[in-house]
Amino acid sequence: MAHMLRSPNALLLDFGGVLVDAPSPQPPAPPALIDRLFRLVAGAVPIQQIAADVSEGARAYALWRDDIGSTDEPTELPHSQVWADFVAHSWPQPARAAVEREATSLAYAWTWREQWEVRPGIPEALQAASDAGLPLAVVSNTLCGAAHRDFLASAGLSHLFAAEFYSDEAGPRKPNPQLALLAADAIGVPIGACWFIGDTLGRDIACARRANAQAAILMRSPRTDREPPHDDLRPDARIEDGYELLALLRRTWGTSAASAKT
Repeated sequence: MAHMLRSPNALLLDFGGVLVDAPSPQPPAPPALIDRLFRLVAGAVPIQQIAADVSEGARAYALWRDDIGSTDEPTELPHSQVWADFVAHSWPQPARAAVEREATSLAYAWTWREQWEVRPGIPEALQAASDAGLPLAVVSNTLCGAAHRDFLASAGLSHLFAAEFYSDEAGPRKPNPQLALLAADAIGVPIGACWFIGDTLGRDIACARRANAQAAILMRSPRTDREPPHDDLRPDARIEDGYELLALLRRTWGTSAASAKT
């Protein structure tokens, strides 16, 4: 049940779990990426080892994300450091150097998912918000924001966003409030007039609270259900998809209109 919410002046939205979902999990070591790495290092590392190291690197990076998220002001790692620290640390020096030179394009390939799909109701909610004059911004933790940006363009949604802020480009990682504050500043709306919509308590709702957003909205995704409890973090509303976000917005618009008449 949502609290009594005021109509926002802007929306800040997470990417994965809010705008987009991947119904089938991507393998930690996508075959095309493994083949590319094998060619890049000119066979200096056996392909089986590359696959194992990429899989282990994905797990290690995920653990690092969880650990850094518990600190006060987490920041993202450079692409080259992710590959050097989590994947190629045991490889021969020429192979490590080759991977680090291509770190950004490799990060793109590791991030991109063929299974990405726009979540139900999201196009309708974004269009209605845009038509109502609300600036929209993406606020997302990711290894490679360029992949997210390209997907939104391919889905025909990027023109609706006034700004897109990704941790690998901007530096801060949610729940660091600076990522949300940078986005609010970029769209020219005080954070206290923005709704923040995310699918995790520990990263998104915590970020919204630390930034003093007007409202923190939790949109359920498979990741929401896997998250450990955070009894100290309570969203202002819980919704299932873009259709419920649109309904929530319309209720506040109706309330605002009714208030204006009295």
